[in-house]
Amino acid sequence: QVRLAESGGGSVQTGGSLRLSCKASGLSYNNYVMGWYRQAPGKEREGVAIIDRDGGTSYLDSVQGRFTISRDSRKNILYLQMDGLKPEDTAMYYCAADAHGYKSEYLLRQWAQPMYWGQGTQVTVSS
Repeated sequence: QVRLAESGGGSVQTGGSLRLSCKASGLSYNNYVMGWYRQAPGKEREGVAIIDRDGGTSYLDSVQGRFTISRDSRKNILYLQMDGLKPEDTAMYYCAADAHGYKSEYLLRQWAQPMYWGQGTQVTVSS
């Protein structure tokens, strides 16, 4: 059974940092493209960052240069380092995994949907 378990969310002030983690189990981790998505109240879900099986990355324009996605293939953990946080980054953040072979841009822009999702972790940034 595939499970994606996010952790690391919390409340910070503008300019602060958080590191989200996503522990993956029940899948062949190295065969999956992994990603982070977010959804703020009253808004559509958006792709934040994608990392492919070779370590190539793609980012939402508004987080480029502030967020860094990475993966530990020995521990089956996905990370999202978030620096310079802004109130508009406030959202529920979800980890996702996909093995369909879609291009990372398709997943980031949600032209294609990942196979598996986590339950989410809340990030709140106050001004």
